[in-house]
Amino acid sequence: MEVIGDIVVSEFSDFNDLSEFVVVVLRLLMAALLGGLLGLEREQSGKPAGIRTHMLVCMGAALFILIPAQAGISDSEMSRVIQGVISGIGFLCAGTIITRKDEQGTSGLTTAAGIWFTAAIGIAVGLGREQTAVLCTLLAWVVLYVVPFFSRSISRKRAERGEDTDDDPET
Repeated sequence: MEVIGDIVVSEFSDFNDLSEFVVVVLRLLMAALLGGLLGLEREQSGKPAGIRTHMLVCMGAALFILIPAQAGISDSEMSRVIQGVISGIGFLCAGTIITRKDEQGTSGLTTAAGIWFTAAIGIAVGLGREQTAVLCTLLAWVVLYVVPFFSRSISRKRAERGEDTDDDPET
């Protein structure tokens, strides 16, 4: 029975000390918060990829960085991990883009870009670049919440003049 107890203890000994545990918890919580802030706009716009999706993408990207960092991989190996995260997120984003043949348009581009950017923020958090992650979240928030007010105003003015508009159908 003692052998089984030792095996269980060794299997659940990822953290060397309490400080390492706290760092992981804080980074994952920060990733969840920042991802959730970006997903909030998509949720309010009625898009399928909302708060939970963005939170999971951000936390997942951070975790894919945290685990290899805990294992002590080299910078060149970390570069490959980051490339893998970016490629994997690309597949998820591609699934959110729909091309409509009947209307000759696409939808889901803003959501896909938001998911992609959310993954980048998760990578920043996972690398311990929290200030950069917060700054990027604020900039993305401006793009998602503030820019649409200006673009709608411009589209209305163009429509009043009878010009053809190339609006983003997602906004």
